[in-house]
Amino acid sequence: MVTDEQASTPEALNPIPFKAETRQLLDILIHSLYTEREIFLRELISNASDALTRIDFEMLTNRSVLDPDAELAITITADPEQNTLTITDTGIGMTAEEMAENLGTIAHSGAKAFVAAAQKGTKNLADVIGQFGVGFYSAFMVAEWIRVISHSHQPEAQAAAWFCTGTDTFTIEPAEMTARGTQVVIKLKEDAKEFAQEYRLRDIIRKHSDFIAFPIYLGEKREQINRQTAIWRQPLRKVEKKDYEEFYRQLTLDFSPPLTYAHMAVDAPVQMYAILYIPAKAERGMFTLRKEDGLKLYSRKILIQEYCKDLLPENFRFVQGVVDSEDLPLNVSRETIQASRVMAQLKKLVASKIIETLKKMANDEPENYGKFWHEFGRYIKEGIATEQTESQELYPLLRFHTITHLSTWSSLDDYIRRMKPDQKEIYYILGDDARSLVQSPHLDMMRQHDYEVLLLTEPIDSFMLVRLANYKDHPLTNVAAADLKLPPQENEPAREETPTIPTEQWAVLIDRFKNHLGDKVTDVRMTDRLSGSPARLVDPEGAPNQELQRVYRMLKEDFDPPKKVLELNPRHPILVQLNSLASENELSGIAIDQLYENALLIEGLHPDPASMIARIQKLLESALH
Repeated sequence: MVTDEQASTPEALNPIPFKAETRQLLDILIHSLYTEREIFLRELISNASDALTRIDFEMLTNRSVLDPDAELAITITADPEQNTLTITDTGIGMTAEEMAENLGTIAHSGAKAFVAAAQKGTKNLADVIGQFGVGFYSAFMVAEWIRVISHSHQPEAQAAAWFCTGTDTFTIEPAEMTARGTQVVIKLKEDAKEFAQEYRLRDIIRKHSDFIAFPIYLGEKREQINRQTAIWRQPLRKVEKKDYEEFYRQLTLDFSPPLTYAHMAVDAPVQMYAILYIPAKAERGMFTLRKEDGLKLYSRKILIQEYCKDLLPENFRFVQGVVDSEDLPLNVSRETIQASRVMAQLKKLVASKIIETLKKMANDEPENYGKFWHEFGRYIKEGIATEQTESQELYPLLRFHTITHLSTWSSLDDYIRRMKPDQKEIYYILGDDARSLVQSPHLDMMRQHDYEVLLLTEPIDSFMLVRLANYKDHPLTNVAAADLKLPPQENEPAREETPTIPTEQWAVLIDRFKNHLGDKVTDVRMTDRLSGSPARLVDPEGAPNQELQRVYRMLKEDFDPPKKVLELNPRHPILVQLNSLASENELSGIAIDQLYENALLIEGLHPDPASMIARIQKLLESALH
């Protein structure tokens, strides 16, 4: 409990001036606006935890300390009437000299770096306070004044008190305190009264300091608030599946168990602990606790960032979990460039673990991986399309439907295992919908020669193919390409004996199509690439490939795809009948228009499919007549 003497402003004795950087820093902290002033409590608890860790280590070799049997704990009490908050620890304590050193000055590099970050105004300063060793001073965001009373662990030392109102000076004087440790008393500002309410303190502690290794007691009843045990720092052999799933529920409030999880404990190149979860669903539930993308970032079990996006490649933003590292630059001797290096190393480790976990699930639990692919497959494709480094690591994770395996997922390795002996290329086809894509005329020859083709129907596929040109020395080839060449066939499948348009009549029919369609197409020609389809559209020579055209269509609203070449199948009954129909017959023009627009439709290029209805009805009337 705070005494009346502590609750009033102590009389300043022998004021000591702060260093210039410290005065500048205090001015920033006191007069800047923060979205989360609550982080001051996180910082003070972190300092108390450090003091407890130090005395714990000291007593391993030295029991001649003050109060050797005192419980190592943190106690937080609030007095709403006096509007004060007190944080007490039984840690290593400080002498008057140590107070002057620890609370009266800040290492120049840390203070200067923090001031520079503040002046840039590009970050929320609440997120970077800890990175420059200025955490204690964050209490001035809410404090009229701060009094720190401490008694060193050294039995002969005298207790001392440090006092500051946030101005240019502080005082240090003798104090009455018999127990070992440190007590921080804060007189709260009028607009910070919320921090004298126990319910508010309880929420902050559970959010930021739930896994501090020492008990945190709140109020006169000394209710322990924190859980202490951080599951991610437990040995892997001691954590069971139910423990991981329970922690996931606490983390996300998602009551569907995750598809899988990974537990990391790494010593090099940086020290880190982590638990990563793959959720069961891509869409967040209504009641989820995780409202944004990003992992929880801890340093020594103290929450530093609720949603840290810098630890994950963008395409893995669906991953949930926590990362804890003692190598984060949270002390005054660190420079900002080191922060970038450490975070980059952590990000690389996390990404590698996610890929490793997904590969293991794909190999060991293919059915479960199928569920993952259904929910998150587009993120893997996005990673291939956008990540500049190591995107090839994602290739084995890809899954596709094919024209021979429509209802199951196939990997690129599955495809390669099923390739024909003479086949070198991996064939694919692009479209908007699998059900219509399997009817594509571009597949006629592939079916005729029994080649498997990947069906790519998502918008991201075109972007992915810009990067994914080869897999294990097998080029990926679009079967819609006009110059597609299949391997020589030893046993060419016999064509059915069906009527065909005589070669000498091709030119006349081609001219009829050209004259009727005009500049809708760049050319019309016969082809032997079709069997079950009457016609198809292909790109003229020199046009951008189909993948780039689809990318342009999605990125540019005003993009006009190049006009196509119309290829005709001289063996198809419709063309044979059309060839025998007089050119002046009304049905000739109707049939040509319908064949052309059918080809547009199957390519996903028709601007107005409903406009075909009247023509189709005319054809029906004619057929029924």
